[in-house]
Parts: sequence; structure tokens; C-alpha cells
Amino acid sequence: MIDADDVGGVHVKYLYHCHRQLWLYLRGVRPEHMSSLVQFGEAVHETSYTRSTPIDLGAAKLDFVDGQHWVHEVKSSTRPTPADEAQGRHYCFRLEEIGIDAKGAILHYPKTRRTHRHPYTTDAARQAQTDIQDVLAIVAASVSPDRLARSACRGCSFTDYCWTE
Repeated sequence: MIDADDVGGVHVKYLYHCHRQLWLYLRGVRPEHMSSLVQFGEAVHETSYTRSTPIDLGAAKLDFVDGQHWVHEVKSSTRPTPADEAQGRHYCFRLEEIGIDAKGAILHYPKTRRTHRHPYTTDAARQAQTDIQDVLAIVAASVSPDRLARSACRGCSFTDYCWTE
């Protein structure tokens, strides 16, 4: 299905958000285009930091990298999540793989005008490698992971798929 080089930021985000969502996504279930929250996130992204240039590393697509090698990610949510931090950490790992000494990730939350800085450390690099292995373990499973409690699914574009009986 995929190998370690194919694991991108969306995979890592879904790893932290919901294993079932990751498993379905890796099998081509992609209901995001029907979600108003996803559309809102895309609009926030398109209207924030418009002078920056996105970086395409294949599986990983970074919002932008500044001159000091900090990865910048624009988020549509109002508060940081472990998934956001993991995604930034993953992008730093991918930059390191191509020889760019990433300093860390700066997560931008335009709705609340806040930023959160996460330095890229040796521990962060180890965790990024573990995250990739965890994604690969989930994709290798022959059956879908259990769904989360319905309260954890609020706003998820996969809700109809998981909860329609």
C-alpha cells in the first residue's frame, strides 16, 4: 500500500486524531470534499499568509519555511492539538531527510491570532520516526480500527461513514 517515504502530514494528523480515519483514508475513502469544515479550513489557508510559498516534498506539503528553517503551518482551528504538533514535527523530519536543518515548527492559528513554537529536538525526531512506523502498522491492519466515541467525532468528515447504520 504505502511505505515510509509515502507517509505525509495528513497521515500523521489522522494518526493522532483517529486511527479509523487514517485506515479509511489510506484505502481511498475521501469524504473531505463534502465537509464544510474542510472547506472553511481551505479558505483560512488561502487567505492567510498569502505572500508565502508552499513547499511540496511529495507526500508532505508544507505551508512554508522561513529563512531560519522554521516550518510554518496555518491551522483553521482555534487551539493547538497534539495532531498539529505531530504534523509540524513530521515536516521537520522530512526536511532533515533532504538535508535541511529544520529548527522546528511554528503553528499559526489566524482565528485567535496566536502562534505556537515547537523546537525540533532529538526526541522530536525519534517521535517522528515512531509516528511513521505507527502509520504503517495501521495501514497493514486487515480490518478497520474501532470508531471513537461519537462525541469525539464532532466535525469529522468521516462521521457519516462511521456512524450510518
